[in-house]
Amino acid sequence: MASAEDRGSRGRQRGTDTTAGAAPPDTGLAAFAVQLRRANGEINRLVHGFAGEYGLHATDVQALAAILDAEEPMTPGRLREHLGLTSGAVTACVDRLERAGHIRRVRESADRRVVHLHYASGAMASARSYFRPLARATDAARSRFTEDELAVVVRFLAALNEEMSALGPDRK
Repeated sequence: MASAEDRGSRGRQRGTDTTAGAAPPDTGLAAFAVQLRRANGEINRLVHGFAGEYGLHATDVQALAAILDAEEPMTPGRLREHLGLTSGAVTACVDRLERAGHIRRVRESADRRVVHLHYASGAMASARSYFRPLARATDAARSRFTEDELAVVVRFLAALNEEMSALGPDRK
């Protein structure tokens, strides 16, 4: 039986066209909308399962992801902006996450008012364990594409995220 790494190499070499003469996939806006909703639903299902297993709210899991993915140390203020919550709601979220051992607050600068939020290493191990099947599914899906195709997918997702992050509350 081939390992995931073997399947990945073969998949990236062969690409996605497994049927000679197959019609190209629909790339219209409606097709994208359907696939994005499906992906969002599947990810939400996994997030809610993780939240339930660890006694968290779905928003808490979104906060953990934001802290993990932040390019610079996350602060409660940036977390509030990212999640679109009130200061009080973010404080309650951060308090829950800290009490549960998922994050730690650190005052790292000379300005003691500045608080950075860090993912706790033990909590990160739990999250990795829970989401390992998602990582395997992602790797299996990736194995169906060439490196060039994957580069386009990543570029598309980055551009989509950039466009969506620019949408304000008025969504215009």
